[in-house]
Amino acid sequence: MSHTEISQSPTVSDPLPAVSYPRVLVVEDNSDMREFLARVLSMQGYEFLEASDGEEGLQVARTQHPDLILMDISLPAIDGFEATRQLKEDPAMRHIPIVAVTAHARPADEQRALDAGCDGYLSKPYSLRDFLSVVEQALGRSRSG
Repeated sequence: MSHTEISQSPTVSDPLPAVSYPRVLVVEDNSDMREFLARVLSMQGYEFLEASDGEEGLQVARTQHPDLILMDISLPAIDGFEATRQLKEDPAMRHIPIVAVTAHARPADEQRALDAGCDGYLSKPYSLRDFLSVVEQALGRSRSG
């Protein structure tokens, strides 16, 4: 006598759990830096959004609702200070943490960024470890997950 087993496998209608990756918007006018940060953030499991100037940064933030914005300060069109001010004045955007990532490294520059509404500050050049730590702190998550 032979015995036939019928295996139960998931059906196509069984939904997979939704996976949500934090969305990080990088507002940076240097295309090489944007490309580098895209690779770094993607390798760490983040969804990467980008903008090359302050106006585009505002537009992308308002349409894509990122979880974090990394804002260069010296930008064409609208600088990072003004873009940050506008985002923080918008009730729909003010909850998004904004970290100034800039070559402006004087204490007065950091204070100006914080006064504009930035939630954090990272001066260039920075180590990859420091960069990832700032990103994780701003998103409120630890590297261990």
